[in-house]
Amino acid sequence: MPTISIKDEAKRLVDALPENSTWSDLMYEIYVRREIEAGVADLDQGRFKSHDDVKQLFGRNR
Repeated sequence: MPTISIKDEAKRLVDALPENSTWSDLMYEIYVRREIEAGVADLDQGRFKSHDDVKQLFGRNR
């Protein structure tokens, strides 16, 4: 499966925005994409906590 370049993905993000978008809208879309990619990479590397682990961390063991 070919890898999409960052440049091509940025073009796709820009093209998907409504015509009246602001720089803030674009920055938000880039931020969300970056965070999702980081989360998927963490999952792929086994860096995550189970739902029960998180509940225990926050003292919600009910």
